[in-house]
Amino acid sequence: MDENFHTYLNRAMRMTLPDTYRSQLQHIQESPKFQPHPKKGFQAVPFPGYTIITPPGRGEVAENQALYDRLQHFQEQLLQELGSEVFAPVPAESFHLTLADLIWDSAYRHASEAPGFETQLQERVTQIFREYRPMRGGKSVHFQVLGLMLMTRAIAVCLVPTEEASYERILKFRRAVYQNPDLIGLGIEQQYYFTPHVTLGYFGDVPPLEERWQLSDRLATLNQQWLEGDAHVFGVHQAELRKFDNMAHYYREPDWPVFEF
Repeated sequence: MDENFHTYLNRAMRMTLPDTYRSQLQHIQESPKFQPHPKKGFQAVPFPGYTIITPPGRGEVAENQALYDRLQHFQEQLLQELGSEVFAPVPAESFHLTLADLIWDSAYRHASEAPGFETQLQERVTQIFREYRPMRGGKSVHFQVLGLMLMTRAIAVCLVPTEEASYERILKFRRAVYQNPDLIGLGIEQQYYFTPHVTLGYFGDVPPLEERWQLSDRLATLNQQWLEGDAHVFGVHQAELRKFDNMAHYYREPDWPVFEF
């Protein structure tokens, strides 16, 4: 289901163009994953599930710490530009790259009613990681930040692989997950193309249409920092099975599976 390298690269380039910002801002919607609190600002609401991601935020490897600092600073700039009523930032310690979404929200709630579902899911992913281990490339996979990316209900930075081989390794990893018959039997299915990104926050109150035209220009200006200077590289060293109760906290038990690239 995933695109080849050049098709994805072309799509990613289009997603980070100023014209795309102008178009995308016409269709943004308030995210149901965060709700305003009278004293605490936006708070994450229940949205449970399982996913396979890179270690979140400060739990990451040293190689990525400078980039995470840069992302946090950029997130603060977005908050200043958009305002706290429009932009609901996620905690910096939750920053991550999703490698394979598994199951979430109503599908998870329904599946988790079956006895032993979570244990079976954890065991299947452990088995997949073990079987895929001989195909490891012997080195980490690298992406670089392409620029700001607007989604219907969220804001992120878009990532592109530094080489085609890195992209192909992730696609093979995803196929090992999504084509596993035991996982399919648990209700796990691929629903999206692989679009590597780090989510910075979600939309709250949507500004009036006339304000969004001006906003697109300001976002394009803000995005210039990703286009200047050296490439901002993100190293993918391992993938972890993580559970989440909402979009602000991803956690795991010590014996849950980890895959080393």
